[in-house]
Amino acid sequence: MEELLVTPGEVLGSALDYKAGRGAYLSAQHKIVCASITGVRSFVPPPSDSSDQRLTVEVTGHKAHGPVPQPGAVVIARVTKVMARMASADIMCVGFQAVREKFTGIIRQQDVRATEIDKVDMHLSFRPGDIVRALVLSLGDARAYYLSTAKNELGVVSAESVAGATMVPISWTEMQCPLTGQVEQRKVAKVEA
Repeated sequence: MEELLVTPGEVLGSALDYKAGRGAYLSAQHKIVCASITGVRSFVPPPSDSSDQRLTVEVTGHKAHGPVPQPGAVVIARVTKVMARMASADIMCVGFQAVREKFTGIIRQQDVRATEIDKVDMHLSFRPGDIVRALVLSLGDARAYYLSTAKNELGVVSAESVAGATMVPISWTEMQCPLTGQVEQRKVAKVEA
């Protein structure tokens, strides 16, 4: 098959015919395989001893596109919007590398912390503009990655107070403005000593 340039969300084939490899994912309906990155589509034949004889479809990204969030990766993201059940964020870094494309992440209410999940108030956990460290759970849907801050070292790493100062963490749920002394609620990332 000829080399074909594909973009995120583009259908690569039926799940009956192909397995999703690197740079590809199975749609929510599990009926089609789609591209998760911009790149060149390729097919990998199955091992001869495999009972599943479907080809694996992969997308190889261009090096110029920089890193791509993968499940299990730790990312740095800026919160853009906070709603009752989730917060959306723009992913800025994967590990220690800045991304060159726009990737959006969603932190769902159940993924904010590990305990007392039903008591999580999104508006007391994050504010627009907060910088968070989060774990990529999965490629949620075609528009956003699902992110989690449910570990101690994950959560808000930098936040600006109403007065415009960079706030200082004082507990795992609070940050304080050094100018006014005002305390604001956040899901704070534990700082490594």
